[in-house]
Amino acid sequence: MDEFDDDSGTIFRDVILLALAAFVAMVLMLLPFLNPSAEAEIEAEGVTDPGNVIIELLWAADRDADIDLWVKAPDRLPVGFPNKGNEVVNLLRDDLGLFQDLTDINYEIVYSRGIVPGEWIVNVQAYRLEDPIQPVPVQVQVVVSVKREGEDRPTPILEKEVELRYPRHETTVFRFRLTGKGALVHGSVNDVRLSLIREYAQSQLRAREVQPGG
Repeated sequence: MDEFDDDSGTIFRDVILLALAAFVAMVLMLLPFLNPSAEAEIEAEGVTDPGNVIIELLWAADRDADIDLWVKAPDRLPVGFPNKGNEVVNLLRDDLGLFQDLTDINYEIVYSRGIVPGEWIVNVQAYRLEDPIQPVPVQVQVVVSVKREGEDRPTPILEKEVELRYPRHETTVFRFRLTGKGALVHGSVNDVRLSLIREYAQSQLRAREVQPGG
């Protein structure tokens, strides 16, 4: 009788544990539906698909150089490696050169969700070169493309190659204006220098100053 009671108790505990495991598994499967992703919320608000304004940065695959892409959308903070996104623009890939890189390409990309009219600014910086004492300049290529409403593929609108000569060298590649439909405003393209890194750093300093107890 005692052995029967022990067996019954063991079976009962096993059944309870199996039921609990099934319940946990079911909750885990339901979590994505209970907490919609940011992309789902964006689609619900009627914003167009990611990748409307696309900025790409490429440099030689054999260069162990860390080159950074910075992009400022109209009336937004600059986006770069310390600030990888805002409500409009995201840095999708931050390439460190050959460090921890399993690919054979040096490449960074920024894309927007929707097309914000106004001035866009594209900068690049040589965050690190192989030899900081006697650096070898690196040539980088920047391509700006726009995917307009009704188009299946983005259309390149600007392309340029620039040289970065020393560590922390930052340069403005493009300043240009877009309409709300993604058309390049005639006569708006220039490369008048504006440091996006300094602008971002100053914004962070102002934010710390207004914090309570700051």
